[in-house]
Amino acid sequence: MDYIELGSPYQSGYIEQFNRTYRTELLDLYLFNNLEQVRKIAEEWLTSYNTERPHEALNNMMPIEYKTLKQAA
Repeated sequence: MDYIELGSPYQSGYIEQFNRTYRTELLDLYLFNNLEQVRKIAEEWLTSYNTERPHEALNNMMPIEYKTLKQAA
């Protein structure tokens, strides 16, 4: 991380992809009143992101499906 320039998708593609997704699916959609509201909505979104939605990097499987498939193999 010490040698990666901020905003450099060619150096940190996974992080930049997550940042873009976070920004477009969370930060751009809400006007927050306080930091506690940000934390609550972000926690709900992160739970959904990690358990319910398909990811291209996982062959369009949800993380829980991918984990189950890998454990069975």
